[in-house]
Amino acid sequence: MSNFNLTHVLTQTVNELSETSSLKGLCHNHRDGYPLPSGRALEEIIDLSRAIIFPGYYGKSTVNTKTIKYHIGVNVERLQKMLFEQILAGLCFVDMCEEPDYDKFVMRREQAETLSIKLIARLPIIRKLLATDVEAAYNGDPAADSFAEIISCYPVIKALSNYRIAHELYEMQVPLIPRMMTEMAHSETGIDIHPGAKIGEYFTIDHGTGVVIGATCVIGKHVKLYQGVTLGAKSFPLDKDGNPIKGIPRHPILEDNVVVYSNATILGRITIGKSCVIGANTWVMEDMRPKTKKYKKIKRDTLDIQYNNGTGI
Repeated sequence: MSNFNLTHVLTQTVNELSETSSLKGLCHNHRDGYPLPSGRALEEIIDLSRAIIFPGYYGKSTVNTKTIKYHIGVNVERLQKMLFEQILAGLCFVDMCEEPDYDKFVMRREQAETLSIKLIARLPIIRKLLATDVEAAYNGDPAADSFAEIISCYPVIKALSNYRIAHELYEMQVPLIPRMMTEMAHSETGIDIHPGAKIGEYFTIDHGTGVVIGATCVIGKHVKLYQGVTLGAKSFPLDKDGNPIKGIPRHPILEDNVVVYSNATILGRITIGKSCVIGANTWVMEDMRPKTKKYKKIKRDTLDIQYNNGTGI
């Protein structure tokens, strides 16, 4: 291709990609002086948070009883500063469509400072919650040799550490940042938990890959899910223009001590009562009374075929 043709193609392509009509809803106009959320900074925030909550397992490996207060102190101070910057970026992100307002920007800075300190103050509570999750994962898996193995290796703890921090920010109504945090965990572990979901103590997910927990889910204490479980929405009520109505409860409620086995799908705003058991590959779209079980029946001839083929169950 000649230089003339190359220049012509590049110029035409740039013009087409820059047309306003092609950018509708796909371009975020940056305003000078207003920070934007940073994925890299949020990764560091998660790393710092994990190092604070699980010292010695994440972050510096030289932590011991003599140095732990110093390491946690340094990390907490760094974390607060980074949280302030990213929370401010999230708050400013939603303001960029408005006319510049210096007074509002100052207010946003004060708001970000308050929220960052509020989250720091919640870290001991987040650690207590995650400690119950570690215990649940250990007690629920006979292959686990120690809490150390759970904290160091199990994807559920990585996903839940992101989720429990993101959920606090979500409850504080911080825009964008919570969802970015849980999507980072989704990419890292294959576990997709919306930060708006409410999850109680002693929660665990065995293996974890493919688990989806929707935004309005409510999960009680001592609940266990296996890989591939979906806690999703059954349908989306539409407004007068035919668009889905947002913000309404549309995901399941799982009460205490529920167990859901692999690849089960639970849809809609239904309640799974205390101590229910849902078998693998099962669809549930109606309420279940406490202490009931639901399994997908397998025909006898199907079992015979599986055994004859050497596949087992």
